[in-house]
Amino acid sequence: MSTLTLSTIRQNLSKFDASGLTIPVVVLVIMAMLVLPLPPLLLDFLFTFNILVSLVIIMIAIGTRKPLEFSSFPTVLLFATMLRLALNVASTRVILVSGHEGTHAAGQVVAAFGEFVIAGNYVVGFIIFAILMIINFIVVTKGAGRVSEVNARFTLDAMPGKQMSIDADLNAGIIDQDTAKKRRAELAQESDFFGSMDGASKFVSGDAIAGLLILIINLVGGLIIGVAQHNMPVAEAGRVYTLLTIGDGLVAQIPSLLLSLATAIIVTRVTTAESITEQATDQFSNPTALFISAVILLILGMVPGMPHLMFITLAIASAGIALMVVTKGVQEEQQVQAEKDATAATEAPKELDWDDVDQVDLIGLEIGYGLIPLVNTETGGELMTRVKGVRKKLSAELGFLVQPVRIRDDLNIDPDAYHIVLKGVVRGKGEVKVGRELAINPGQVYGQLEGIATREPAFGLEAVWIEPSQRDQARTLGYTVVDAATAISTHLNKVLRENASDLLSHDETQQLLDKLAAKSPKIVEDLVPGKLSLGILTRTLQNLLQESVSIRDMRTIAEALTEASTKTQDPEQLTAMVRPKLGRMIMQSLVDADNGLQVMTLEPSLEQLLHNVLQQSQPGQPVVMEPGLAEGLFAALREGARAVEDMGHPAVLVVSPMIRGWLSKAARFRVNDLTVLSYSEIPDDQAVKVIHTVDAKAR
Repeated sequence: MSTLTLSTIRQNLSKFDASGLTIPVVVLVIMAMLVLPLPPLLLDFLFTFNILVSLVIIMIAIGTRKPLEFSSFPTVLLFATMLRLALNVASTRVILVSGHEGTHAAGQVVAAFGEFVIAGNYVVGFIIFAILMIINFIVVTKGAGRVSEVNARFTLDAMPGKQMSIDADLNAGIIDQDTAKKRRAELAQESDFFGSMDGASKFVSGDAIAGLLILIINLVGGLIIGVAQHNMPVAEAGRVYTLLTIGDGLVAQIPSLLLSLATAIIVTRVTTAESITEQATDQFSNPTALFISAVILLILGMVPGMPHLMFITLAIASAGIALMVVTKGVQEEQQVQAEKDATAATEAPKELDWDDVDQVDLIGLEIGYGLIPLVNTETGGELMTRVKGVRKKLSAELGFLVQPVRIRDDLNIDPDAYHIVLKGVVRGKGEVKVGRELAINPGQVYGQLEGIATREPAFGLEAVWIEPSQRDQARTLGYTVVDAATAISTHLNKVLRENASDLLSHDETQQLLDKLAAKSPKIVEDLVPGKLSLGILTRTLQNLLQESVSIRDMRTIAEALTEASTKTQDPEQLTAMVRPKLGRMIMQSLVDADNGLQVMTLEPSLEQLLHNVLQQSQPGQPVVMEPGLAEGLFAALREGARAVEDMGHPAVLVVSPMIRGWLSKAARFRVNDLTVLSYSEIPDDQAVKVIHTVDAKAR
């Protein structure tokens, strides 16, 4: 029976994990320090150990790169603060009980720090110590507490948007179920950490206040006890107890200041499902931090007056632990690499398939994580609705169905930025402010607004990001006020309209033909594939869209192409033949209120010169023009366009049909908002007035 009992005990003891006793032992030591008197030698050891712990903590905080690398920081901060306060209580007991015996009554560490700071002048020493207290409490501690509070608030506010982003990526197939589960766990851990950090910062501020009160108690209580109970002279009692008090306070303030700095640095760490002991064991196994702390302790141990043995012993111990950690890490890496090599040798590499090739989206909108609330309809986000409205309006105006816009968040861009992407290429960029409204200066305003000066992303107009409460004031001053979602959708509308030809593919063309065939089957039957291929038809329609001509009237376009196809198969020439048939549609947005068309023309000699240049050019080859002529031509066109727009009319240039196509293409990216028409495209009954003649000076 006895043998069985002993065997059971041995089995249970073999399963027992001694590492789990670390935190309970620390708690018991702290409680013992609060109650039991400690000898000066033990105080020296504990004070030195406290400095070592603070050094290791701040080195880990500085070297941390990922949020989860120091997730146990709030709890570690609590234990470190309690350890330091317990040391203050223990040292206070020793100072008040044995302070009359001399300056070494509380140990060598306290005496050495006190003598080092005072340096023979007690007033200066006290002032220096008071400055250290002010720096710690007013600057570092207050700042760290504010940072923790703000981050906690914003992290909790951003949780719904981040959760929605995870769900969107999962639904889109960007991530799998396991990755989504991991990201949700990390999100929950992040919120837990910031809530903990908001409370942990109060430990640091309370510790600073407690340190100041303990200083006053030690100084006043020591003087009273020394003079009243031990009959010490007032000067002698003041000297002894001031040195001990400042030394004790400084030995506590150095770790306190280091932890305050660590608290200010660590603001993005989260807790995990692991125990605090496991986290602390893993995270304190940082060889770099341990080696650096060992070197610092070794240097401190060489300072005259310091307890050399204590500092050097702990420095050697810290370096030895770091060396063990490094050795263990190298062995684990070698083992893992050996396992990988063995696995790679036994497993054949997976063959590539089409699933490994991602197709680019036709239209994409990439947003920073700060703009996610604009997409979340549950929190009032209207961006999805605005984008849908842009698609609907463009589809009606252009004459074909615009493909859906894929909205996704991108962590590689700034939080408030967005990118408009067409076929995998960024075609527009901008920044907006969630929670603010954009006050745009249309050209004439009657005052200034307080806010963040910027440029309207779509047209580059001067603008100001203002608070919603300033909306009425801004409108009164003449500003145009829009929200962030409207600013993005306006920019999207402009980019899509300018690149409408890229949105039309063979699929959309076939759908247009199918829709037309339902009403006019004969026209479609004669056109495709009878006279034109689908590719040529698509290219012709793209040319029309490039020149901002709607293809809504597909019946007229098909009839014109059926007639023109007997003469040419060239998309450029087909486009020129179709445009006159669409003359009234083209004129619709160019005529004024009186149904008149205000136009510019080329000076006759200049137009004749362009005729000659085009006739000398080979078909299919680039047009070669004298540099001086080209520069003068486009400069004159830009000047004329500005003059006409200043009159309140759209910039319209009318030229002969022979040069219209080339001039329109050449001026598209050189002259903004210039429409180039041919004489044949203007209906006979359309009233036309020439208000400007373009003459290139350099010819």
